[in-house]
Amino acid sequence: MNNYNKKIITQLNHTGLFSEIDIHFARFIARFSPDWNADIFLAAALVSRATADGNICLELEAAAEPALLGDRDMPDKLYLPSPTQWRQTLFSSPAVGRPGDKRPLILDDRNRLYLYRYWDYEKKLAHAIKERIKGELQGIDAGELRTSIQQLFPEVENQKINWQKIAATVAVLKRFSVITGGPGSGKTFTITGILALLLASARGTTPNILLAAPTGKAAARLAESIKQAKEYLACSDAIKSGIPDEVYTIHRLLKPMAGTPYFRHHIDNPLPADIVVIDEASMVDLALMSKLVEAVARDARLLLVGDKDQLASVEAGSVLGDICDRQIIHGFSKRFLNKIEKLTGTKGGDSIPLSEDQPGLQDCITVLQKSYRFSAHGGIGGLSRTINLGDADASLALINSPSETSIRWHDVRSRSMLIHELTRMIVDGYRKYLICQDPGCAMDEFSRFKILCALKRGPFGVTTINRLAEQVLGDEGLIPRAQPLSNPWYRGRPVLITRNDYNLGLFNGDIGITLPDPDSSDDELHVYFSGSAGEFRRFPIHALSEHETVYAMTVHKSQGSEFDHVVLILPDKDYPLLTRELIYTGLTRARQTVSVWGTEPVLRTAILRKIERTSGLWEALWT
Repeated sequence: MNNYNKKIITQLNHTGLFSEIDIHFARFIARFSPDWNADIFLAAALVSRATADGNICLELEAAAEPALLGDRDMPDKLYLPSPTQWRQTLFSSPAVGRPGDKRPLILDDRNRLYLYRYWDYEKKLAHAIKERIKGELQGIDAGELRTSIQQLFPEVENQKINWQKIAATVAVLKRFSVITGGPGSGKTFTITGILALLLASARGTTPNILLAAPTGKAAARLAESIKQAKEYLACSDAIKSGIPDEVYTIHRLLKPMAGTPYFRHHIDNPLPADIVVIDEASMVDLALMSKLVEAVARDARLLLVGDKDQLASVEAGSVLGDICDRQIIHGFSKRFLNKIEKLTGTKGGDSIPLSEDQPGLQDCITVLQKSYRFSAHGGIGGLSRTINLGDADASLALINSPSETSIRWHDVRSRSMLIHELTRMIVDGYRKYLICQDPGCAMDEFSRFKILCALKRGPFGVTTINRLAEQVLGDEGLIPRAQPLSNPWYRGRPVLITRNDYNLGLFNGDIGITLPDPDSSDDELHVYFSGSAGEFRRFPIHALSEHETVYAMTVHKSQGSEFDHVVLILPDKDYPLLTRELIYTGLTRARQTVSVWGTEPVLRTAILRKIERTSGLWEALWT
């Protein structure tokens, strides 16, 4: 390597372009070659950075900008090679292999460069899904099924297509199925109805059903929603009692092996289940989804449920989006649509899209297209639709409309303005839960209001807003003032678990409230968490693993939650993570009303920006 490139690479450590892990990994890869090559070093650093940014791989064409460091404060510019030249150089390294090789880096024929483990996860997941979508399940009594479908999913007045009925039919006929739809589209009711259908059609033995979600919070919410949905099912009590009340986190379901990235359940030791349902599937990253799908027995049903338009997982991948093919709604194949029509009495034609393709993945996916909570044209429902379409003008027109009572827009251009206007809302939003003595009352009231931030840090971020909330609530006498950093605990402190603790059964995303025992005369504090079966569990404050105060939380952390009223705070300047998916996710956490705080230029830019995560999964499934 010449002195010019040595100088550039030395400077890379100080630019912020790469993390220390990126640089360390690139050095490791570069040492495989007898002559340390700058192009190999940079490819390794870039693919490491790409996975940290949520991508599965690095596309050489996209990475090979004219000058990688042209806009940075450096005396020299670093020019990357052409993709063709770069490919030849990479294959000269013993560290780089082709698909099927076991090398640290894998370069495929589309010039996508992977870390080996991500290439392996993607390959295994694509293979498992393609195997599962072959054919249809046999031995189903069509007449009995038709009767049960009509009983559990009766026709709805003024609704041309009952998409829940369609989704249920697909889930019964297919070993692998996906149900996607926005908030209020009836995903949980559909899940519950499907389980009732499967139990009703079971002969001789009762199928073993396992339910799971990515976080403890999402698991608890699913458990409560299924419990409520069972009350409305038109079926026997025996069928209802067969629908499980317990919902696991995915990690708890698969049973982690301490100190390793492996689980006790895998392809050679599958889950003991005939039916596996995964809710909030948009939150599941590639690595976990690959391990999960392989751990489901080949002859078991797997049902993924989620909102494909929500934010993708925090870790690498946009798996649900890749499986559903993003914004495209595929029609069913002609043969499969005929079967759906016969079983449901629904007529296809213009109402249900028809695909000219052969039976495949499109026959396994149902998009619930009616919201039972929001109007499709105005309010939160209308705004979420225009945001998903990337229509900034229509979104801003709705958000500024004086007739929209469920949406309030606050044009906030400075931190002082934010503090002034937010103070009263914090007191009004949190007062009721802070005067509750009972954990159940406190949790119910706390879940009605939430402040969501796009950023973790900065003047408009979670850390700042949480400090503001403690100050404001302390000034009102609702919590003690100015807690020392050495002892942050006080009555009413809400906490968010930030790391899984398998010993305690607490998981990243679980929310608890700090209270004394209402049945005890002492003031000793405990933290109460909702259990998956609706019960409350309490823990000593000193027993908790990593956690943080949670008057405000990031939009990412809010996935799987819903609140009556949401305050969504955007920063006063643009950041790359501000996307339409983030705005949509924050907006749709609200059941009734939402207040959006920010500036129109930042909001407009966010709506026009779409998450683009690089992977080969979409191509493997759809081409």
